[in-house]
Amino acid sequence: MTTLRDIGEDALIARLIPFVPRDPQPAAGPGDDCAVIDPGPEYDTLQLLKTDVLVEQVHFLSGTPGRWVGWKAVARVISDFAAMGGQPERILVTLALPTETAVEWVEDLYRGMSDCLLAFGAVLAGGETSRVPPGSAPVISVSATGRVHRDHLVLRSTAQAGHALLVTGLLGGSFPDKHLHFTPRVHEARWLTTHFKPSAMIDLSDGLARDLPRLAEASGCGFVLDEACLPCAPGCRTPQAIEDGEDYELLFTIDPGRVAGLLDAWRVDFPALPLTVIGRLVHVGAGNPLRRGWEHFPPQS
Repeated sequence: MTTLRDIGEDALIARLIPFVPRDPQPAAGPGDDCAVIDPGPEYDTLQLLKTDVLVEQVHFLSGTPGRWVGWKAVARVISDFAAMGGQPERILVTLALPTETAVEWVEDLYRGMSDCLLAFGAVLAGGETSRVPPGSAPVISVSATGRVHRDHLVLRSTAQAGHALLVTGLLGGSFPDKHLHFTPRVHEARWLTTHFKPSAMIDLSDGLARDLPRLAEASGCGFVLDEACLPCAPGCRTPQAIEDGEDYELLFTIDPGRVAGLLDAWRVDFPALPLTVIGRLVHVGAGNPLRRGWEHFPPQS
């Protein structure tokens, strides 16, 4: 019997997609940070769709304050909108909780969600609640709609060999606390798509080691990573910056001839947030192998 541990998350998704009907003409579908729906050429904006889930002991530990979990539950989805150059509009929340969950914790969860919604101009549209069997972990699922101007949409699949690789912020050390308090890079992504539109972009949720190969593969490229240039968080070394995951920074590509102007303008508008060139894309079959990072169904060693 083949198990999820045998094949891993990406292979599982690839096997499941053919089983279900799909939009015959999506602007972007499975395999990108969000699904993208084109309502027609008469509209200036495209619709973004996204769903995400938090599971206790997978995405947060028992005893984590509800407000922190609520922020993270919404911020993860908003980070994916940022990776497409978009912004959030409405969310739906599904809670599947043990009956012994404290009401105060759930109220605090919604305070954290509200904090994040208010910060990024989105609203709650509805949701669902359910109980889980005794001994099961709490589950919080967030689905959301967003929008992006069609000229600002950025996919994973539109980079070219020779394009430079850049990353915002610092990498590594997301646990125990940073993964609960990160700021989705919505404002930075909007600035990029307006002034220096990336050729491809992804948010680093599963770590550079998994998300960089995903972007390169989607664009039909390999990559060369300059590990000496990685912007490591305080107390972190290069392996942590590559493998830790849950950084929620933007990894993107751009024509190398535009890099100098981008870096100069970035320093003026975002002086407190580093932007670092960490490598380049190359022709497929060349470059570095890199396949560690976060895995939901890790193989047995």
